[in-house]
Amino acid sequence: MPKKSTKMSGLQCLATENVWFDKQRYDDAEKCFYEGANGTVTKSSSHGGGDQELVSRMKGMELENQTLHKVVEEMRAALQKLELRVASLEKSPAGVTCTKAAPVKAAPVKVENGDDDDSDIDLFGSDDDEEAERIKQERLDAYAAKKSKKPALIAKSSILLDVKPWDDETDMGKLEECVRSVQMDGLLWGASKLVPVGYGIKKLQINCVVEDDKVGTDILEEELTKFEDYIQSIDVAAFNKI
Repeated sequence: MPKKSTKMSGLQCLATENVWFDKQRYDDAEKCFYEGANGTVTKSSSHGGGDQELVSRMKGMELENQTLHKVVEEMRAALQKLELRVASLEKSPAGVTCTKAAPVKAAPVKVENGDDDDSDIDLFGSDDDEEAERIKQERLDAYAAKKSKKPALIAKSSILLDVKPWDDETDMGKLEECVRSVQMDGLLWGASKLVPVGYGIKKLQINCVVEDDKVGTDILEEELTKFEDYIQSIDVAAFNKI
């Protein structure tokens, strides 16, 4: 009776196992076990993928190694050429420089006319030197004359003046006429306009160009303030070199 109970429990255990449904997987596991015991292991798909990646990396490293080897060989060849060049330069004689050869002077011609005193006549005497010196001096004189005829640079300035009247009853047309009546060497009047100041009063803003060596702001102010019936004051609004 006890034996039957034990047998029934064993069958029940086998009935609950899934080995019969996954038999192929267990067969593969058993095969791998025995192959491992015999020293021949079958590579799985995952191991195959890892080995393939390893092979690819090794090939990449081999290509990189070949490239580096080629670069090293090229650098070695260039270094060898440079060493040969330096060695050839060191063997060349030091201190060799290109110098201009001195002109060869013609030897004096000996004329045999029976007179020993006039036997030596130098056909290439000092006449050539004198001629060269004369030409050089002529060129220097011509350059000096040309330079003296060149017009000198005249310094000029542009001045913007603010001319203020006494009040709003001042005749601004007459005021501008008085301003432009000032004429002197080196002075040129330009454009003008009336600018409101306030309370109906306008000032005359006029531009002029002057030569710095001949006309200054002090002279202009002195001449313009003579028209005291129209002009109250004069200010320099802008001053620019030309």
